[in-house]
Amino acid sequence: MSTAETSARAVLRCPGCGTEIGGNLLSCPACHRLVHADRLKELAAQAASAAERQDVIAELTAWRASLDLLPGGSRQHTTIAARVSELSRTTDARLRQGYGGQADAGEQAPSGRWKWLAAIGPIGLLLWKFKFLIVAVASKGKLLVLGLTKASTFTSMLLAFGVYWTQWGMWFALGFVLSIYVHEMGHVAALRRYGIAASAPMFIPGVGALVRLKQRPVDPREDARIGLAGPIWGLGATLVAYAGALAGGGALWMAVAHVSAWINLFNLLPIWQLDGGRGFAALSTEQRWMATASLGAGWFICGDGLLVLVMLVAFLRAAAGPAPPSPDRPALAQYVGLVVALSLLVRIAASPI
Repeated sequence: MSTAETSARAVLRCPGCGTEIGGNLLSCPACHRLVHADRLKELAAQAASAAERQDVIAELTAWRASLDLLPGGSRQHTTIAARVSELSRTTDARLRQGYGGQADAGEQAPSGRWKWLAAIGPIGLLLWKFKFLIVAVASKGKLLVLGLTKASTFTSMLLAFGVYWTQWGMWFALGFVLSIYVHEMGHVAALRRYGIAASAPMFIPGVGALVRLKQRPVDPREDARIGLAGPIWGLGATLVAYAGALAGGGALWMAVAHVSAWINLFNLLPIWQLDGGRGFAALSTEQRWMATASLGAGWFICGDGLLVLVMLVAFLRAAAGPAPPSPDRPALAQYVGLVVALSLLVRIAASPI
């Protein structure tokens, strides 16, 4: 198809007044009718249906798709953006409650087929909470398997594996690639939780891997959760490699654990689109100084020069501003917890076994 034909197809006519509308416009410049009015009605119906089913993720997905079809700054865009932000916070609250936290008015007692647990007191309550952990682990395992069914992910992963194999050997390359994959799937899990469309993970040998967002988070809080989800899952991959080393994998899997911890620590650099930069964007000025102090503690723990670099960048970021006026306690807790845990693992995994 020629460029002229493509341009001709990109020009639409407003069904209301007949004015020609460029393919990149979302409303008619003459009568202001929404170009995608019919599609917006369909998405509104999908969101309403999801709300009736109390399916927060499906409702979020529908409303986010609507935002892409509305002019920024319009009344409809502002209203839907507020609804997306509300649903996003509901998702965070339900996640905390699922992990055993007191998210809202209180946590429900065991019911249905789990009601018998209440009869054995505190032990029953512990088992009730452990049920959420089992379900979470099972769902994450399912997501990791499903991620490999994407052709772009699987083929680029194989390419990266082949490149690293030639450099470091088959088994280290396998552990290294898998640890990167788990990190990226942490981002995917968070994106799915917030109903944000994104590409499948794509590996780039020598660089790592990436996930391209097709929609933007509505606020820094949401972006921080998505960004820090990668190192959180990466921490899990590091712990698995470390456990494998202790179980008989020896120095090879200890090396995988060390590199995995180091890479996830590097990703906490508070710059550009690295995970640490997205986490820092949600922190108030005071919280940024606290995060910088945690990096100093991490350097004291492991003595790795990487922490000096990260701490210096964090210091500059905290001093430069600007920062959100309200604190984001979960983002700070995640960032500090990751710094301490990964610093410990860098030190432990560097020691011979």
